[in-house]
Amino acid sequence: MSAEAAPQYNFTGLDYLKFFTAGAFCTGFTHAALVPVDVVKTRIQLDSVKYNNGMIGSLKTIVSEEGAGALLTGFGPTALGYSIQGACKFGGYEIFKKLALDTLGYETAVNYKNSIYIGSAAAAEFVADVFLCPLEATRIRLVSQPTFAPGLLGGFSRILKEEGFGSFYSGFTPILFKQIPYNISKFLVYERATEFYSGFLGPKETLTAATATLLSLASGLTAGFAAAVVSQPADTLLSKVNKTKKAPGQSTIGLLAQLAKELGVVGSFAGLPARLVMVGTLTSLQFGIYGSVKSYIGCAPSVEIGGKGH
Repeated sequence: MSAEAAPQYNFTGLDYLKFFTAGAFCTGFTHAALVPVDVVKTRIQLDSVKYNNGMIGSLKTIVSEEGAGALLTGFGPTALGYSIQGACKFGGYEIFKKLALDTLGYETAVNYKNSIYIGSAAAAEFVADVFLCPLEATRIRLVSQPTFAPGLLGGFSRILKEEGFGSFYSGFTPILFKQIPYNISKFLVYERATEFYSGFLGPKETLTAATATLLSLASGLTAGFAAAVVSQPADTLLSKVNKTKKAPGQSTIGLLAQLAKELGVVGSFAGLPARLVMVGTLTSLQFGIYGSVKSYIGCAPSVEIGGKGH
């Protein structure tokens, strides 16, 4: 594509605010809606001996022992944490793609678009995880220890009082190992899946609203499955590290190495079927809702980089 034909993106502060708003809504809503699935998945990861009868069997065990309300454990930190994370993730992704486009120029960006997708997704996720980590640590503590505190504020304040602020970031390294590959897979596969499926449906600008939503859902589902598999070992480690106290003088890296050795390859993928259901559904809905909310609130078009690229 010639430079004259390159699309122009002149975003204002309001445009970015709308991207952040749409990202916060789609991510916070979907994660909150799937809290019961995440509770089951986390329990399987933390105690695969007790919860060894699959997703449905484990769900029944939790309900029979603790009541149906246990399936909503961690709802508060999940809704808040992932709303903030979603705002940074989706809004940041648009910012970093636009920055790369402005820095490199459109023709160069086309040649290196996969690298731009990867770099933008990684940078956006890093920023998002800085805000997410304390709330994710609180959520995992509430799920793994149901009597720890009555909710978000109680759990957060107890951890802060008893263990200090630094304990909120004891899982920061594994959350980066989990979320950055996850987000790279999510956005890279989504972008490429959208291109692939559009080859059958026609240019996006010619699609009806219903077909465009279907395209987002299908591409999101494909991206979600890929992201779930790539990030599963780190997700298991994150659940473990937030429940396991470090030995005196032990570093976070040392604890991670110890837990990884204990888990092994098979143990690292404990809870994968539940997570495939969760992440596949969640990612598909996120992109579908993100596109619909952007349209509803009048967002500017997202940055798109044409051509094959590499």
